[in-house]
Amino acid sequence: MKSPRILRRNDQETLIPEGCYISELSNSDADPDLSIAQARVPPGVTTEWHRLSGTHERYLILEGEGIVEVEGLPATPVRDHDVVLIPAGSRQRITNSSKSADLRFLALCTPAFREENYVLAEQDEA
Repeated sequence: MKSPRILRRNDQETLIPEGCYISELSNSDADPDLSIAQARVPPGVTTEWHRLSGTHERYLILEGEGIVEVEGLPATPVRDHDVVLIPAGSRQRITNSSKSADLRFLALCTPAFREENYVLAEQDEA
């Protein structure tokens, strides 16, 4: 980070091939060491298996309940304010276990998320 800045809120939500909606809150050359995105997983949806090469990720659960699966851990229930630590290169996915409410969480990546580091599991030999 070179200088102080205010990064304005981005409310644009994009459906990604993984099966969830993403709003990029901070992913800028002004802060290459960290990116922050808000993810929304609709009720009953499980995201696709994926991994981030060279990028550590944390999920901070904001609201809802789900089941997170990360390589090296058993499938584990998560809820509001839980933090999931995902080492770089770990295979991962999350399920919204609710039948009626969205699962929302922040995805914090270090260094900042880059598309070229994202690999869907079906493109990957687990």
